[in-house]
Amino acid sequence: MTLTPVKTPLVAKKMFPNYVWDIPTNDKVLYLTFDDGPTPEITNWTLNTLKEYNAKATFFCIGNNIEKHPEIFQNILNEGHAIGNHTNNHIKGWKTKAKDYLENTLEAENVITNQIQDSKFRIKNFFRPPYGQITPKQGKKLLELNYKIIMWDVLSFDWDKDVSKETCLKNVTSNATNGSIVVFHDSIKASKNMQYALPKVMEYYSEKGFVFKSLEF
Repeated sequence: MTLTPVKTPLVAKKMFPNYVWDIPTNDKVLYLTFDDGPTPEITNWTLNTLKEYNAKATFFCIGNNIEKHPEIFQNILNEGHAIGNHTNNHIKGWKTKAKDYLENTLEAENVITNQIQDSKFRIKNFFRPPYGQITPKQGKKLLELNYKIIMWDVLSFDWDKDVSKETCLKNVTSNATNGSIVVFHDSIKASKNMQYALPKVMEYYSEKGFVFKSLEF
């Protein structure tokens, strides 16, 4: 059982004001994000689903997965989505020294840089900590390197085997609103819930007049 809330409390956002939790706006915009890819079949399925709704999203990629599946990473870029850094090996911040955490993040940045051949693809310096785990020291060092640390407003809990696909859907539709940053995962572990919930989330919000955008700063 997890104690992590589906909707990030305002107090948490105020405790870490240098991190990005949502994008305040009166416009009907959602910011869908996908962690842990690129993953064979699942990431491409996600890209195709987003395309059906003319949607853009932000993919927080693991460096090691990019090296294994460069062609899928290229598909993300070619579809016009934003890329974020999710470390090279999906490491846990609370169990990792700041120096090692920084080195692992920079390894992933090098992988991303090496894969981006075309100058039209600009690295955004977005970073999301795996598991949401990041110490104040790690965060400070990343901010000093001009990373934008992207957290979230709403978690779908698609990765949790104890969460049903219907609950995964409800987690989003009951909590996401104007400017929300929503977390899904284009991973094998999350695929059952994500592949059920994502199309229904997009249909639900599209009918309410929402658009889906990638993060831009």
